[in-house]
Amino acid sequence: MRLLLDLGNTRLKWALEDQGRWHAQGAAAWDDDLALLASTWEALPPPAAAFGASVVDDAREQAVAAQVRTLFGREVTWLRTPASACGVHNAYPAPGRLGVDRFLAMVAAHAAGAGDCLVVGVGTALTLDALTADGRHLGGLIAPGPRLMQRALLGATAQVRPGTDGVLVDAADNTADAVASGCWQAAAALVERFVARMTPRLGQTPAVRLDGGDAPGLVPLLGLPVAMVEHGVLHGLAVWAQAQSGNSAAP
Repeated sequence: MRLLLDLGNTRLKWALEDQGRWHAQGAAAWDDDLALLASTWEALPPPAAAFGASVVDDAREQAVAAQVRTLFGREVTWLRTPASACGVHNAYPAPGRLGVDRFLAMVAAHAAGAGDCLVVGVGTALTLDALTADGRHLGGLIAPGPRLMQRALLGATAQVRPGTDGVLVDAADNTADAVASGCWQAAAALVERFVARMTPRLGQTPAVRLDGGDAPGLVPLLGLPVAMVEHGVLHGLAVWAQAQSGNSAAP
């Protein structure tokens, strides 16, 4: 039994996994008290190992590691983005500069047999990566997620002050709808442009895998078929953890 940890910008997501089967899972926002998370973990069977992927600061990473140590007596093995692992080959010349969350989402796609695909994460950031069927990462893009775009716009302007959240329309007649629609449509347009630019390099139209908390909101705006994926980072981490276990068991 393994405890898997995905420390994202907005939330900590976790799963208790054994040989590909999830026995429990959950999430907690960073502004929640970690003691609440500990109360949930106390009811779990103790894991034999803990593995984590983190894109947050050292302080939060160490706070989570301390909880795992206190509750389960285990040290967290943190994955730092490698040049190659689990059949995926990182395109970055400096491998560690690629976010581990992006790398693990590609590991999950490759392990699932997704073939030539684009792996899109829709959260605080909008991340897009192209992956060939044989595991070659062709590179990717990073942009603000649609909600972060909205917050950035409101923070940088004096007159754009909608009183409501706004709804998505093709052309707005009020500021609230204009802000919401503009930011979400910009995200959708970037995904569609990335598909168009990567298709010639892949030799065929790639499958598009959408993951992240805001992925459901983006799907209706896309003029192309997509596959919704849940917890791609955790699934990729499970593949990596299994490979590590296999390596450590090898003579």
